[in-house]
Amino acid sequence: MVEPVGNQYIVARPVYSEALFDEEHEKVHRYHKTFADHLRVLFSCSPQKAKKITLDLFPILSWLPAYHFKSWMLSDIVSGVSTGVVAVLQGLAFALLANVPPAYGLYAAFFPVIMYFFFGTSRHISVGPFPVLSLMVGGAVLRMVPDDTGNSTLTNSSSITQQRIVVAASVTMLAGIFQLLLGVLRIGFIVIYLSQSLISGYTTAAAIHVVVSQLKFIFQLPVPGYNKPLGLFLTLKSVFGQITDTNIADLVTALIVLVIVFLVKEVNERYKAKLPAPIPIELIVTVIASGISYACKFKDKYQVDVVGKLDKGFQAPGAPDVSVFQTCAGDSFSIAVVAFAVAFSVAKVYSIKHDYPIDANQELIAFGIGNIVGGAFKGFAASTSLSRSGVQESAGGKTQVAGFLSAIVVMVVILAIGQLLEPLQKSVLAALALGNLKGMLMQFKEIGILWKKDRYDCLIWVVTFLSVILLGLDLGLVAGVGFQLLTVIFRTQFPKFTVLANIGRSDIYRNRKDYRDIYEPEGVRIFRCPSPIFFANIGFFKDKLTAAVGFSPLRVLRKRNKALRKIRRMLKKGELQVTPKGFICTVSSPTDSEDELDNNRIEELDRPTDTKDLPIQIDWNSDLPSNIIVPRVDIHSIILDFSAVSFLDVSSMRVLRETLKEFIRINVDVYIVGAHDGLLDKLERCGFFDDEVKPSMFFLTVHDAVLFILVQKDIAASSPKFKPITEKENKDHYIINTNGGLRNRDVMVSRTAPKFYTTGVYRVSAILCYPAANTLIATHKPQLHDEACACMK
Repeated sequence: MVEPVGNQYIVARPVYSEALFDEEHEKVHRYHKTFADHLRVLFSCSPQKAKKITLDLFPILSWLPAYHFKSWMLSDIVSGVSTGVVAVLQGLAFALLANVPPAYGLYAAFFPVIMYFFFGTSRHISVGPFPVLSLMVGGAVLRMVPDDTGNSTLTNSSSITQQRIVVAASVTMLAGIFQLLLGVLRIGFIVIYLSQSLISGYTTAAAIHVVVSQLKFIFQLPVPGYNKPLGLFLTLKSVFGQITDTNIADLVTALIVLVIVFLVKEVNERYKAKLPAPIPIELIVTVIASGISYACKFKDKYQVDVVGKLDKGFQAPGAPDVSVFQTCAGDSFSIAVVAFAVAFSVAKVYSIKHDYPIDANQELIAFGIGNIVGGAFKGFAASTSLSRSGVQESAGGKTQVAGFLSAIVVMVVILAIGQLLEPLQKSVLAALALGNLKGMLMQFKEIGILWKKDRYDCLIWVVTFLSVILLGLDLGLVAGVGFQLLTVIFRTQFPKFTVLANIGRSDIYRNRKDYRDIYEPEGVRIFRCPSPIFFANIGFFKDKLTAAVGFSPLRVLRKRNKALRKIRRMLKKGELQVTPKGFICTVSSPTDSEDELDNNRIEELDRPTDTKDLPIQIDWNSDLPSNIIVPRVDIHSIILDFSAVSFLDVSSMRVLRETLKEFIRINVDVYIVGAHDGLLDKLERCGFFDDEVKPSMFFLTVHDAVLFILVQKDIAASSPKFKPITEKENKDHYIINTNGGLRNRDVMVSRTAPKFYTTGVYRVSAILCYPAANTLIATHKPQLHDEACACMK
C-alpha cells in the first residue's frame, strides 16, 4: 500500500525475505530457452521471417520506396556533387598513404560507395578512403614489397608498383571477408571493445603517422618506408638527413596550399550557419594548382613529382594473392575492426541527430561487401571520413542517394576527365591530406577533459597514443586494446567496497563516511559489494570484508576450538572450576603448550564449536580464565548488499560459501540482500545451500534485513539509546523514537513477520506492532504518524 502525502510517502508492506516474498506473491518459474531452442528458432523458416531477413539484408528495399522525390532529390543532388568532388581529391591524396598510384584511390572512392548504397543503413556517412586505414594498408604494402628488396626481378619500378597494387587489393579483400563474416555471425558488438578514448588516442597518433609519411612528398625526398617499431622516428631521421636535397618548388607549393586550405576550412567551420554550402576549397586549389603546373611546366623546369598518367576506365577484376592472406591476416583483421569502429561511430552520431536506426551487423556486411568488391577491382580499404561525411550532411544530404551520386562524380573522373589531373603535383595531394587532419589532431584537447572526468579513460588515451607512436599502427592497436582490458580487469578486481549506514533514520542506506546523520544498529555491519564477484576478486572481497568487521572469522573459530580443548582438558584435570560467575583457574600455568594444542588434531579446529558437553554456556565476550585468550567479537549480524553483483562464478561461489560458514560457526548471522533472480537460481543449481548456509538468509532490501535483525536479536531491550516512552494503550508493540532506538514494551513478543509503513526522508517516529497488527509504521514527520496509523486500520 502506498499513500502519497504531499512530498512524503507512506509504504505499508511486510518485512520480506526472498523466500517469503516469492511465496506470498506466487512467483512464476519461467522457462528459460536453451541453446537448442535458440538454434531451432534460428533455423526455422516462415514467410514473415523470410521477408524480415530480406529487408534486413537489403535496406534499400525499405527506404527507397518511401523516398520523397520532390522534397529530397534536389538536396541529395547538391550534396552528392559536393561530396563527390571531395571524394575524388581525397582518393588521390590518400592513395599516397597506401603506397599505390593515385588513380587507385579513385577505385576506393567508387566501388565501396555503390555497395553501401544497396546494403548500408546510415543515410549520411560518406564511404570511401580514410587516412588511417590508407596508412595501415600502406604499412602492410611496404612490409611485403619494400622500396629496396635486393631482388633483381623487382628493380623495375613498374614491377614494384604492380606488386604493391596486388598486395593492397589482397589485404583489402581479406579485411572485407573478415567484416562480412563478423556481420553474418552477428558479432557487431565487437566495436564495444574499442572505447571512444581508445579510438580518439589511436586516430590522433595515426594522424601523426600520416603527417610524417607525407613529408617525403612535401620535400620530395627518397625516404624508405619503415613498418616496424620506432619506424616513425626512423622516417624522421631519414627526412632530416636529406633535408638539404629538398625540392623548393614542391615545398613552397605544399605550404601555400596547406595555409589556404586551413584558413578556408576555418571560415567554413565558423560561418557554417550562414553559408549555404561549405566552400569547396580542395576543388579550387586542385584546379588552380593543376593549371599552374601545366602552364608553367613545373615537371620540366623544377623536376617536381606529379600524379602522372591516369588510365581511363576501370581495371579488370582480379583474384587476390593467397600468400598475402597468410602473411597479412593480422593487418587485415586490424583494418577490418578499425574501419568498422570509425564508420559506426560516425554513423551513430548522425543516426542520433536525425533520429533513425542503424544496424551494426548490417553495417559490417555492407562494408565487408564493399571492400571485397573494391579489392577485386584493385582498390584499397574504405571506411568513412568525418570531413567528407560532414560535407554530405551539411550540404543537405537526406539519404544514401547522395552517396550514390558522389560515386557517379568519381566515375565521371575515372572515365572522362582524369587526364586533367595528370600535371597535379603530389606535394599538393600531400598538403590536401594534411589539411583533412585538423579534426584528429585537435583531439589532443581531450586529455585535459578526460583527466577531469575519468582518469582511467585518460590513461587509455595516453597509453594508446604512445603505443601507436612507438610501436606502429598494428602493434599499437593491440597494446591499446590490451591496456584498456587491463583497466576493466583492475576496476573489477579491486572495486571500492563500502560499509553502509542508515541515513536520516529512514529506509535509505549509504556510505557511512559520506554523512553525519547516520544510524548503525548495534552489532550489525552492512557491507556493499559494487561489482561482480569472480575468481580474480574473491580474495580481495574476503580481505575487505574481514577488514570491515574487524576480525578474521576463521582465526576466531580456531581460537575458540583451541580454547574449548583447553577448557575440557583443564576441567578433567581439575585445573578449572565452574562457578555461577564463570570459570576460575586453580593453577598458575596450563599443562599443555600452545604448540601441542595447535598440532593436536588440527583438522578439528575449523569445525563448528560444540559446547553441549560443558556444564555451562560459554559467553566468549565475557571474562575467561587468564590463560585462555579468544578474540572478542562485537558483531552478531552481517548484511551483504549484493544489488550490484551481476554474477558469481564457480570458484568465487566456493570461497564465498566457506566464508559464510566461518561467520556462521562463530554465531555471526549473515544476510544477503538485493540479489537478482538469476543469481539465486544459479546458487540453487550449484548446490550452494546446506544445513548452515540456507536460502532464508536472502532478503529483498537492506532495510528488510535490518528490521528482521532488530526483532530477532531483541536489540531494544539492552540498547542505551532507547528512552522509555509512556503510553496507556497499545502495550504490545515496539516504538522507534527519533533517536533511532527500539524499545520492548512487553515481555512476550510475537515472532511473526512484521509489516512496516515508511514515509519521507527526514525523521522517524514509527510503531512496530505485535501481535495485533504485525505492522511497522515509519514516518519521517511526526505529524504524519496518525495518518500512518490510519493506514494500518
